[in-house]
Order: sequence, then C-alpha cells, then structure tokens
Amino acid sequence: MDLNNKNVLVTGADGFIGSHLVEGLLDEGCRIRAFVYYNSFNSWGWLDGFPKEKLRGIEVFAGDVRDPNGVRKAMEGIDVVFHLAALIGIPFSYHSPDSYVDTNIKGTLNVLQAARELSTPRVFVTSTSEVYGTAIYSPMDEKHPLQGQSPYSATKIGADKIAESFFRSFGLPVTIIRPFNTYGPRQSARAVIPTVITQVLSGIKEIKMGATHTTRDFTYVKDTAKGFIAVARSDKTVGEEVNIASGKGVSIGEIARKIIEQIDPSVKIAVDNERVRPEKSEVEHLLGNSGKIRELTGWRPEYSLDRGLQETIDWFKKEENRRSYKADIYNV
Repeated sequence: MDLNNKNVLVTGADGFIGSHLVEGLLDEGCRIRAFVYYNSFNSWGWLDGFPKEKLRGIEVFAGDVRDPNGVRKAMEGIDVVFHLAALIGIPFSYHSPDSYVDTNIKGTLNVLQAARELSTPRVFVTSTSEVYGTAIYSPMDEKHPLQGQSPYSATKIGADKIAESFFRSFGLPVTIIRPFNTYGPRQSARAVIPTVITQVLSGIKEIKMGATHTTRDFTYVKDTAKGFIAVARSDKTVGEEVNIASGKGVSIGEIARKIIEQIDPSVKIAVDNERVRPEKSEVEHLLGNSGKIRELTGWRPEYSLDRGLQETIDWFKKEENRRSYKADIYNV
C-alpha cells in the first residue's frame, strides 16, 4: 500500500511510540488524524512538543478508546488505522486489571467493530512481545505459544485473538504488529531505560532497580516506527502477526551498566524488592526472531544499541525533556 495522501488514524498518538509513528507518517505524506486521550487539561501528550508547522498537518481528535461512539466517529473517512492506544504498565495491572480489560480488550474491539462497519481498508493492531511470556524456545518467532504472565499481557493476548477472529470471521484486513522492547526519547517513566537514565542524571549515587538478570530484545523507537510503516506498505502482511525485533538479547543489568558508564561511572546499582515482580509473573528472557518482517517487508533496524542509547541519553540530558519524570520514586 502506498501511504502517500492516505487518511490515517493513529490511536495513542499522544504516547511514546505513537508520537514517533505520527512523525514518520507525516514524512510519508499521510493526512493524520491523531486520536489522543481526552482529559480536562486538554493535553495532547507528546504532540504538545511538536513545532507548529508539524501540528498544522495533524487533526487532533480527543476521545477514549473505551467509548465505541467516539472511536467510530474518529474512524470515519479513514483509509488506514494504526491502533496503539493501551494501558501498558505491568505493575499497575496487578492491582487494576479491570482497567486493562476495558482499555486493551474492549478498546481494540471498538476499533475492529468500527473498521468492519466502515469498511476501513487496512487496520494495524499493536501487540507486545510480553504476550509470549518467558521463552520456551529462542529466538521467539510468531508461532511461539502465548502465555499470560501478567494481567497486562493477558489483555494484550485477548486483543490479539479478537483481531485474529475479525480477520478469520469477517475478512477484516487486519495485521497484528508485535514490537519487542522499544526504547528512546519520550518513553514512559515506568520503563527500565528512562528509570535508570533519570536516576543517574538526578545525581543519585545508588540507583534502585528490580531484577537485573532478565534479558530483553531492545529496538530503538525510530526503527520501531519504520517497522510499522514497512508492515503497512506490504500487502503480504494482511492477516499476519509480525514481530519487530533486533534479534539481539541483552540483560537489564548490562543495559544499566552501559547507561551508567556514559553518564557517571561512579554510580552503583541496588536491587529494590518493591520493584521485583512475582516469580511466576516475571518474564525471564525475550529474544525476537525478525525473519518474518525481513521476508515480507525488507525491514531491518538501523540503530545499534549503543547509538540508540546515546541518542536517548542526550534527549534526557535536556532538563525540559525530563521535567515530568520523578526519578526519586518508583513509577508504577
């Protein structure tokens, strides 16, 4: 699919990956409708930091994916929808699972129902590598069993399966995009890389972390956004689940040490039991197989881990960028 001049809706456009995807789609020549979470402050999230000339190319729609009426209104006249809106924090899902069901499962259902009613030409539902749980085999391809090791991952599995059912039952042209651990500027304060960077930059000499032995597959956010666009360009991805992964695993402890080395090598790491997840809930190892996306689209990551971390650290070093990050508390 040629995305140039297409009417594109991005739900979760105010968030981390969503805001970067909006920028990438603008470069593709898309007409963007950005679905942001309605709030009394009229905040557009990370879109508020966009320059005025970039915002002029974006129609902002404030709503709530849990409401089917607003979702349907937002999708009128849309050629392509990228559905990224979701609740993402794993620890928060331990004590507020209902909100994850409402947002992640019912929100996705609302998008799919509207797409079916409006005959939307392409729908892309954002999944997560957390649906795989701890690796049964590695690297993990799209056929790896799904394991709900947290309420968050369980709701994303539910959303994926509903999307799959709409393709199989109604022929809806849907694709499930499954990013592994994305990082970069604008990432949530609850994610490990911003947690480490902001603690070190705040002058803390002994940073607090959860488990450091677990391994993850990190992809820089600009590469992830390009992966979404590559999947959308390919007609071969209809009805498919597609990983976006670097194919390289690294431990959380190693990531922390890389960050510390670049900012302040004198900083030490301490394990905070409050941040350690329940044993059976913690995903021990994630390593993605990106063979399918390479075969279908030709996508490959352009950023090395060291280059991506350096760009991320440089962004956080600007005080105005980290003003809302609370380095001295555990961000659930």
